[in-house]
Amino acid sequence: MGLKDEHLTAGEQVVMRLRTHPKALVGAALWALVLVLVLTVLWWFLRDSDAYVLTMWIAGAVALVLAAWLVGVPVLRWSTESFTVTTRRVSHRYGVLTRRGRDIPLHRINDISLEKDLLDRLLGCGTLVVSDATEKAGMVLHDVPRVEQVHVRLQELLYSYDDGSDDGEWPPNEPPRRRG
Repeated sequence: MGLKDEHLTAGEQVVMRLRTHPKALVGAALWALVLVLVLTVLWWFLRDSDAYVLTMWIAGAVALVLAAWLVGVPVLRWSTESFTVTTRRVSHRYGVLTRRGRDIPLHRINDISLEKDLLDRLLGCGTLVVSDATEKAGMVLHDVPRVEQVHVRLQELLYSYDDGSDDGEWPPNEPPRRRG
């Protein structure tokens, strides 16, 4: 669940709503497969033994706990992480029990970089780092689907409001400051 429409400011519009690439679920899928295989092997070898029922109940309970931890938690994390780009900011929301988030206004962004390793290139995703001129580290958005298209769209948004003037009054796209 990302940035909701009621959290937008007056005149702000959502440009992109993104979720982490499903690549983040590969580990959970592998664990699910391993747990099913282990239960199947146990069933196969213990099906004729006297302790079959008790052993399978115990193995099933252990597998269920492991599945909740190794499969359920990553799926919950994946389903609650989102990225939203509006006409005024980049927003990152995440967290299962405790929701966290960070917004960077577009007029504060001074660098957007991307990184794609071999697997990312094959799957069409990557990491996007949005930096502003604060002491905080940049906003790191992992496993962004179609990261190059998102990068280009962010660049378009950044420069769409720049009038090209270098008059020194304020940085491009920054709201005017009051003179007092």
